[in-house]
Amino acid sequence: MAERPNRRPRRPHTAHVVRTERLTPHMQRVVLGGDGLAAFSAGAFTDHYVKVLFGVDGVTYPEPFDLERIRAEFPREQWPVTRTYTVRAWDPELCELTLDFVLHGEQGVAGPWAVRARPGETVRFMGPGGGYAPDTTADWHLLAGDESALPAIAAALEALPADAVVHAFVEVPGPAEEQGFDAAAKVVWLHRGDRPVGGPLTEAVRALEFPAGRVHAFVHGEAGFVKDLRALLRVDRGIPGEDLSVSGYWRLGHDEDGWQASKRAWNAQVEAEQEAPAA
Repeated sequence: MAERPNRRPRRPHTAHVVRTERLTPHMQRVVLGGDGLAAFSAGAFTDHYVKVLFGVDGVTYPEPFDLERIRAEFPREQWPVTRTYTVRAWDPELCELTLDFVLHGEQGVAGPWAVRARPGETVRFMGPGGGYAPDTTADWHLLAGDESALPAIAAALEALPADAVVHAFVEVPGPAEEQGFDAAAKVVWLHRGDRPVGGPLTEAVRALEFPAGRVHAFVHGEAGFVKDLRALLRVDRGIPGEDLSVSGYWRLGHDEDGWQASKRAWNAQVEAEQEAPAA
């Protein structure tokens, strides 16, 4: 039997907080920089993401920081936890990485950290990953998501040419969460209020009069409404899978650890249900 090739251990990037900014009541921006980003690169995709590592309170990790060593020597409950965030912007000249964090009060790990983060603080992360960028050969573009998808949608809008035909829908809790972008295309802001997440967004996309021609679609956010919109696009509208970037960033009732553990099985089930021919 052939030997499996040795996998090179993944090394996290080390950066420092440069500055922070409260964009809206529920969105905090953190800009990272430093010499540790010299080997980092992003730009091929508008949905680039990184996995930020958050140490467990009260636990001191050996230096130099080595994630493989930590996982080998520390009990699992002391391993750093990871949280996934979209690259809102990457400036290779300044070597600055911008991440936007959705805030849920004191709930969670990343949001409270982002609010408290101060310049000079060390941040470690893995990545980037990613796989979507607007296909400029498409006749038009559909971008739809909740606030968790807002950084990726904003990056996509800013990457599109000024004459692109775009229908962009973003669902947020209320008008205070709207943001401005350096993009020609306009966003249709949908205010959720007390309604379940995804309700207004699903209604808006279903009501859209689809333009003629090939669409390239990006639909991300809470897994429940993403499933519904995938069925609309893939089954009802017959859009080929290669023209869709559709995935649940999160799922109601699950933290990221729980969602990531079940996401592959969830996606496989959804695809099986929606790809199967009608009886």
